[in-house]
Amino acid sequence: MNVSLPTKALLWGIAGIGAWTAVKAALGQKRKIDFRRKTVLITGGSRGLGLELARLLAQEGANLALLARDTDELDRAKVELEQSGVSVYTLVCDVTDKSQVEHAAENVRQALGPVDVLINNAGTIIVTPYEHATEDDFRLAMDTHFWASFHMINAVLPQMLARSTTNSPAGMAGRIVNITSIGGKLAVPHLLPYSTSKFAMVGYSEGLRAELLNKGIYVTTVVPGLMRTGSPRNAIFKGQNEKEYAAFKISDSMPFFTIDSTDAARQIVEACRYGEAERTITLSAKVGAVLQGSAPNLMAETMAIVNSMVPDPGGIGEQRAKGKESETALSESFLTTLTDQAAERNNEFGS
Repeated sequence: MNVSLPTKALLWGIAGIGAWTAVKAALGQKRKIDFRRKTVLITGGSRGLGLELARLLAQEGANLALLARDTDELDRAKVELEQSGVSVYTLVCDVTDKSQVEHAAENVRQALGPVDVLINNAGTIIVTPYEHATEDDFRLAMDTHFWASFHMINAVLPQMLARSTTNSPAGMAGRIVNITSIGGKLAVPHLLPYSTSKFAMVGYSEGLRAELLNKGIYVTTVVPGLMRTGSPRNAIFKGQNEKEYAAFKISDSMPFFTIDSTDAARQIVEACRYGEAERTITLSAKVGAVLQGSAPNLMAETMAIVNSMVPDPGGIGEQRAKGKESETALSESFLTTLTDQAAERNNEFGS
């Protein structure tokens, strides 16, 4: 029986997908790690997504090192996590300061042993019309996301490379997880400093995986969509800050369009466990990434429409205000209940 060319192509495509699925499953089992007694370093680990990740890893018996800038937040996180019976080492560290990062990596090594898993999670969000974005905004975003990750990786990499020269099983020399964003695949209006830094982080993380794979170090790039971590109240807003904050917080609270931070953390831990190259979280993020790659002109027009719907420049202009300083009746309404609940759970409210 003669088979048409399109049918042959379809059959070959199905066979290829099946083969890759089988290979992926086999590789996943080979690369799978157990987190028990592993030293896991999490930047931005005192609240939000970092705290959610710490909770899950504590349940699996990992020894945790948490870095953050706020002593009180770190103390509260430590008290909670130690109830799981694991070692928790906390250290005040500004990850935008290279010397502090290098000292922190050495202190963690001395306290808990060489780092097995590094999770670059520390982040900052600056929401502003481009008219009010300054060079300092871009520098802050780049320092917090790209350069902080770069310096932290270089600080712990010798510990992992030393392990790769021993008789450790393949893939056990170390794991590096870089929390990026769909904003690193698709630039969103009023988030240009954030997206610029996340684009840099995505490219660096993807390239680093190829460079380190043969050394038994697996780098995972995590690309989340909107997560309900409770973080909007600690984000930075400029321009018409109250309107910007209300729009951002409501978007961050939408069921189905966003994901609960516990569920997101669970996916990240699984991606790390199996040494995945990339994990995109939320359906909307997956669709956005695919459309950006396949129909960039369409997405450019769509983003222009989105830009016409967000608040105009004005308000406080180039001044910065935290979300918690920008609350209104709308941002505190039932529309933001899920985000407020996440903030309460994830140490975002402070003392």
